[in-house]
Amino acid sequence: MWTPIIIAAGVAVFLGGFGGLMTPIGPWYRELRKPSLQPPDWLFGPAWTIILGLAAWSAVIAWNAAPDAAARTDVVILFTTNAVCHALWSPLFFRARRPDWALVEVVFLWASLVALVVGLWPIAHQASLLIVPYLLWVSFAAWLNSAIVRLNRPFR
Repeated sequence: MWTPIIIAAGVAVFLGGFGGLMTPIGPWYRELRKPSLQPPDWLFGPAWTIILGLAAWSAVIAWNAAPDAAARTDVVILFTTNAVCHALWSPLFFRARRPDWALVEVVFLWASLVALVVGLWPIAHQASLLIVPYLLWVSFAAWLNSAIVRLNRPFR
């Protein structure tokens, strides 16, 4: 009973910590031209904490609602795909300093979220709905990423 909760919470904490470590806010980032709707830097940590917490909660609900082993495998595949896509964005944007590459990658992250919303719906509506804030935030983040690429290209 506790295993899905521990795993989901552990993955959420890992992704949050990894994302934080891969997101140095240094001179390179500060010098980028950003759109006027760019939120303050301090907002990203709390936003991601809430979003990853909701995703962990969603995973536990979906796991417990899955009617059989095949559905549980689907849940694991959906969340694992999303976790990989989630983990790739920050290193591309911040460590590699390639917002253009991150913009390509964010399409896969966004698609993994659409897959979660659609794939979880038949298993547990609540689990699916808990992913919607994540999808909305990544949609906004993709727009920010696109604006940064447009305002600052070319990247090398």
